Amino acid sequence: MPDETRRPLDFETRQIHAGAVVDSQTKSRVTPIYQTAAYVFDSFDDGEERFAGRSGYRAYSRNENPTNAVAGQRIADLEGGVDGIVVASGQAAIATALSALAGAGDHILATRSLYEGTREMFRGVLQRQGIEFEYVPDEADDEEWATRFRPETKAVYTETLPNPLGQVVDIARIAGLAHAAGVPLIVDNTVPTPYLWRPIEDGADVVIHSTSKWLSGHASVIGGAIVDAGRFGWSAQAARFPQLTQAPRPGAASFVDRFGRGAYLAYVRSVIVLEYGPTVPPTSTFLLLHGIETLSLRMQRHVANARAVAEWLEARPEVTHVFYPGLPTNPYYERARRYLPDGAGSIVSIDLGGREAARRFIDALELISPMTHIGDVRTLALHLGSTIHAKLSADEQLEAGITPGLIRLSIGIESPRDIIDDLERGLRAAAG
Repeated sequence: MPDETRRPLDFETRQIHAGAVVDSQTKSRVTPIYQTAAYVFDSFDDGEERFAGRSGYRAYSRNENPTNAVAGQRIADLEGGVDGIVVASGQAAIATALSALAGAGDHILATRSLYEGTREMFRGVLQRQGIEFEYVPDEADDEEWATRFRPETKAVYTETLPNPLGQVVDIARIAGLAHAAGVPLIVDNTVPTPYLWRPIEDGADVVIHSTSKWLSGHASVIGGAIVDAGRFGWSAQAARFPQLTQAPRPGAASFVDRFGRGAYLAYVRSVIVLEYGPTVPPTSTFLLLHGIETLSLRMQRHVANARAVAEWLEARPEVTHVFYPGLPTNPYYERARRYLPDGAGSIVSIDLGGREAARRFIDALELISPMTHIGDVRTLALHLGSTIHAKLSADEQLEAGITPGLIRLSIGIESPRDIIDDLERGLRAAAG
């Protein structure tokens, strides 16, 4: 029997130990790389039990691998969820999470401030599959939100700290609106990580990560994760979500009847991931697990460096605007203090006033790497208008807040003095 009087383990301990299982054969303390496609059945009956989902043992690595299972459980534990699964990328996590809820003819509401790669997938492949996406301004009042929900609405989608402008989303309010309409709230928590923000505590029902970013931390692997909070009342919305509340075939129990609080993630794992196959290699997950072990230490340094850099940039005449919610001058500062008391992440975006200034800035950098990534231990820089947002027209870019001189900085954990020295080199070049 577990000791219910024992104090729960702290985050820093759980990021090392949660979900870990000592290998039964070798007694390896570090989670091994189980580089295998499948698993031997003990008998005819054992194979039948595994395929029926009545056995705790695995059938196939497409959706169940021991290395990957540890990572899924660890991320779920850190987020405060009941279950989690890792998949091939952050984009795969988004597509998988939504595909478990919505299909042709269904409708998803999303906040307007989203990473452009996500919006591209929404208006591209997912829209071609028949899912309609409708955007609501982040700060729209409750009445406007209420008018947007339809009988075919299956979820609300948002990000805690949208990349690249850092508009802190009021998760608790949007969760309340989604639940009043009978749909779950799905939240991408990649930028703050569970060390800085755990949106399940504010009402989120599903949490998504691109594990390629701060969770792994070293720009060495691609991956994604989906976490189930285990709190949404699927049974109360049975007609809206029959895939979870109705028996899949005569004589079988529904996912809610079989898995209770874990029904959504069980459906994701045994249906969506099994059938689509967005499998992450266990070699990548091995590196992810090592990254998670130092998450708190790295995030403390990321945040401290980002704050120092943002304050320094705000005083520079070459910079027309600094986007960082940890600055008192930022319109989201008070909300950041509420939701992000330990720091507002490490994305700092700056406007240099024009494309040519941005070009000179990027080309003058020596320490900072110009590349399309965030969450690395190294500091990175990217001109957004010519890369991630290049497919948008000039008017569409401006509507999204992407000005011609906008540069996104992902602040790493190097010496802040060295980061600032390189930024100064870039700013001198930007000024011509």
